[in-house]
Amino acid sequence: MTTHKGLFIGQSASSTRIFTAEEIAAYTALTGDTSFNEGVIPGPMLGGMISDLLGTRVPGRGTMWLKQSYIFAAPAFVGEAITATVEISRFRPEKDLVYLNAQCVNPQGQVICRGETLVFVADLESARS
Repeated sequence: MTTHKGLFIGQSASSTRIFTAEEIAAYTALTGDTSFNEGVIPGPMLGGMISDLLGTRVPGRGTMWLKQSYIFAAPAFVGEAITATVEISRFRPEKDLVYLNAQCVNPQGQVICRGETLVFVADLESARS
């Protein structure tokens, strides 16, 4: 099994969240972003779910998010239980890089967004101690 800094290919983490209309309104007030339809969760808020997993679960504390690429296949709606998942797909251990597949799905299992993210984990061990 290929491992790096205690991480392994296939390691994953998930979380589920229900966004409220009030949270969407707060996002709009904070960012000024009104480019989405009412009742739809803005893409950056879904990205925040993925960011939370990267920084708190897999790889964990000390992770530095370098790059992301997502395709948004369907809208996510306020009041739906959206599940975000990240899964380690490969390593570049000589550069402390970890690639992860990421996705968000709705309660029906429909993929809302999917893509790949790249993180730097040089300080991961010191952050875990």
